[in-house]
Amino acid sequence: MRDYTQPLEALETMLRIRAFDEKVDELFAAGKMHGTGHFYVGQEAVAVGIISALQEGDVITGTHRGHGHALAFGLDVKKMAAELLGKASGYCHGKGGSMHIADVGAGMLGANGIVAGSMGIVCGAAWAFKRRKEDRVAVCFFGDGAVQEGIFSEALNMAAVWQLPVVFVCENNQYAMSLSVNRGFANARISEKADGYGMPGVTVDGMELVEVQEVAREAVDRARSGGGPALLEANTYRYLGHSKSDANLYRTRDEIKQWRENDPIGRFVVHLEKTGDLESGGLKAVEEKIYTEVEEAFEWAMNEPEPAPESALEDVYA
Repeated sequence: MRDYTQPLEALETMLRIRAFDEKVDELFAAGKMHGTGHFYVGQEAVAVGIISALQEGDVITGTHRGHGHALAFGLDVKKMAAELLGKASGYCHGKGGSMHIADVGAGMLGANGIVAGSMGIVCGAAWAFKRRKEDRVAVCFFGDGAVQEGIFSEALNMAAVWQLPVVFVCENNQYAMSLSVNRGFANARISEKADGYGMPGVTVDGMELVEVQEVAREAVDRARSGGGPALLEANTYRYLGHSKSDANLYRTRDEIKQWRENDPIGRFVVHLEKTGDLESGGLKAVEEKIYTEVEEAFEWAMNEPEPAPESALEDVYA
């Protein structure tokens, strides 16, 4: 798991997430990557803020927008690049692709292409921790669209009844594919649903890393000490479309521009300059370091071998 005791590590990770997805977008546009991809650009403060509150042994589950979660957790950039390019050296030997990157041994239980599918998985992990009396916490990332699925209610109720060490993190990026939260919910304040399940619910500015870190620390500490689950709602925004097939016709350029002006990386840079952890103008050198790292990772992955045809049925479970 990545160590966030140094503030600059958080900045580097947010830049790494952005550089990674920008490179993936570029490769799709050039026809060098296939399938589809769901980008995390704009939401970086949520993954980094939540995961910075975890400790070794904790686990996470992600969604099909899981690149950011995996990188924030500390997964290797080269192996992720290889996975998206369908190479044998990828995390799932090139068979999982963008939506299914997992490293169970490290605690990344996997992204999930089924909307809300990881909610049941995270309850299972937390139940195991509780049964074994282990000092561990499980975190589930999901989008606002997942709240409309039946398993949302089942998972939150079960976690509350059994007082499981779970933190449910709703990344409210304002759209379930093309459906605005204001049209999809009679009450768009998702955190208020927690009250019905008997757990704390908190809404936080998901574009502000420090605020996310604070609410995450409180929820994780509470879960670890036996206080049970919590529901966190991080208001954020994805700058790019839902996926590569999204023409983005349901929102205006002005709306996207307004959210970009509230950019989580830019806001954290201002914070670091105020605290003295980053010299004024020091961002450029950090950006060059991270973007070079990501570029080199994809160059390495491009030259990796593809899976052997005879391995097609290996690693397949049903």
